[in-house]
Amino acid sequence: MIPYGRQSISGEDLAAVEAVLRSDWLTQGPAVPRFERAVADYVGAPHAVAVNSATSALHLACAALGVGAASRVWTVPNTFVASANCGRYCGAEVGFVDIDPRTYCLDPHDLARRLEVASGQGRLPDVIVSVDFAGQPCDYQAIAQLKAEYGFRLIDDASHAIGATCSDVRVGALPVADITVFSFHPVKIVTSAEGGMLLTADPALAAAARRLRSHGIERDPVLLECPDEGAWYYEQQALGWNYRITDLQAALGASQVARIDGFLARRRALAQRYDTLLAELPLISPWQRPGGVSARHLYPVLLRDKVQRREVFERLRASGIGVQVHYLPVHLQPYYRRLGFAPGDFPVAEDYAERTLSLPIYADLSDASQDQVVAALKEALS
Repeated sequence: MIPYGRQSISGEDLAAVEAVLRSDWLTQGPAVPRFERAVADYVGAPHAVAVNSATSALHLACAALGVGAASRVWTVPNTFVASANCGRYCGAEVGFVDIDPRTYCLDPHDLARRLEVASGQGRLPDVIVSVDFAGQPCDYQAIAQLKAEYGFRLIDDASHAIGATCSDVRVGALPVADITVFSFHPVKIVTSAEGGMLLTADPALAAAARRLRSHGIERDPVLLECPDEGAWYYEQQALGWNYRITDLQAALGASQVARIDGFLARRRALAQRYDTLLAELPLISPWQRPGGVSARHLYPVLLRDKVQRREVFERLRASGIGVQVHYLPVHLQPYYRRLGFAPGDFPVAEDYAERTLSLPIYADLSDASQDQVVAALKEALS
């Protein structure tokens, strides 16, 4: 089976993990800050906080921004459920914005319409979670203008997009984002087995996330609320969680970051080959918005209709091609239907979800294997 995505593990990665296993630290040791610094330096962000998953990072981002039961958080339906669930974890009301029919990212025109209506109702969102789908950055120039007008905070869910750029600035350091979140799941561009990270230019947000990732505990003598009793002393200053990443994971992640440019170059070359090889087929290849450079985490194509999608999906799987669907619309999941969402609420996202297939793309995918994918796809479409 050729999977839609998979990790690339080198001898250097194995050696980095083995070094931790032979050290005195397995959990929160020196490898964690090294990993944070490696990612922060790569994207150009002042602060980075590593955690055990991107879901945890999204939750911490909402918590650090003060999201609570009286808050409203908006995101897109075309994403993994964590982009919406992070607001629900904090008790917030969650809403959605439809996607652009070409980029499959948040549609700034639909966002503008919904913000205007919400403003008239006195129900503006406190936080918007944008999603850089498939590695392509959203239209952040348009989003920045709306943010300045309506005053919401922005979490950039860049789980797909480490290494992507927008107007020559790397995702993770975009001024419009209050917090950016990366994922290091094995199918992502770099992996720490499981892991995530939030990045920000705001030292207060970084400090809050660091505290909340470890039960809300503070050990810095300067920040203690009561007199310091000694080296053993600590305070729980907030209700936090155990979202800590281990040194084992951080060592793997830092080793992977050292190879990120090679990973990105290979993914972009594979995407360009797909563009050429699929040009004559009856499908729509992913469109790239000018002004941004995608990290090419996914290669989603659109088929003619949903009936055809099921048949093509099953034929490809039977041929050993591990295609996947990204994503089922979040608002149509049973949990969100019970909150009042229904089919037809976000028609662009729903139409896209019924016709999309993600083709295999990952750094170790060979040209020969990619040719095999294309041949099987041609046969399935014939």
